[in-house]
Amino acid sequence: MKHIATQNPGDASQLFISEGDVPLPSANNVLIRVHAAGINRPDILQRQGLYPPPADASPILGLEVAGEIVACGAKVTRWQKGDKICALVNGGGYAEYVVAPETQCLPLPEGFSYVEAAALPETFFTVWHNLFQRAQLKTGETLLIHGGASGIGTSAIQLARAFGVNVVATAGSTEKCRAIENLDATAINYREQDFVAAIKELTAGQGANVILDMVGGDYIQRNFSAAAKEGRIINIAFLTGSKVTIDLMPLMLKRLTLTGSTLRAQSTEAKARIAQELEEQVWPLLNSKKIKPVIDSMFPFAEVVNAHERMESNRHIGKIILTVNSPL
Repeated sequence: MKHIATQNPGDASQLFISEGDVPLPSANNVLIRVHAAGINRPDILQRQGLYPPPADASPILGLEVAGEIVACGAKVTRWQKGDKICALVNGGGYAEYVVAPETQCLPLPEGFSYVEAAALPETFFTVWHNLFQRAQLKTGETLLIHGGASGIGTSAIQLARAFGVNVVATAGSTEKCRAIENLDATAINYREQDFVAAIKELTAGQGANVILDMVGGDYIQRNFSAAAKEGRIINIAFLTGSKVTIDLMPLMLKRLTLTGSTLRAQSTEAKARIAQELEEQVWPLLNSKKIKPVIDSMFPFAEVVNAHERMESNRHIGKIILTVNSPL
């Protein structure tokens, strides 16, 4: 099969198409013929040599795919050959074929293309786990999202709004702020406004009940000021740095919770629980078209370098998708 490989850790120009053996599914895994794969920030970090895959994972980039099942392991009970699914994979998504645990596969939502479905697993697993499992986000609360126009951000906005949450999101351009507002959230242009002052004004001085932060850096301290009492702050990435000096006194005075997580390192059992809750709580919203992933752009398999450069430009709004085998 063809897959995307890297010559050496470095910029996007290191990526190239290579050939290797089709993986074989173990007892609880399925083999998927990939039609589309999502591009995610962890892929960029892995390409740069900053995010090595777990020892038991494929070294090939790619954490989410959509396609059809072509073979099942001996202990697979739910799926069968020919089923159309999307899946969270532990690596190997940038390939014509990939294996995935059967519990990390979900059916294509009704009417979804493979491109749309490939935008779901990594993003929705991450958002659901952090906002609804870890932060216990509730109807009527105020959520502040940093990076609101990203794939994570646009998905988090829609999910939170679907559950009756008031959403405010930061972005760095008029175009991105307009996209946030089109998703029924309030936008803050962080290049023009202080997000701490803005969230205070929007909440009558109370602050945000939950903050989802993928920026890090000086936002870590500022989030303490932007949070309401008993607020929950979740870090899922550190685009501007993870090593900072902070004053933890506001954490005590406001009784804040500061937490974070990565998805890839979690157990198969933990991911299975997330998948089950997604199918019960979120898939009906996707089936009814109440929410839908925002797709920024699609790139053919051979243009993976351009896809990575698009993400690294930070100009994208929503998800970037790599198309692999047709049909789409």
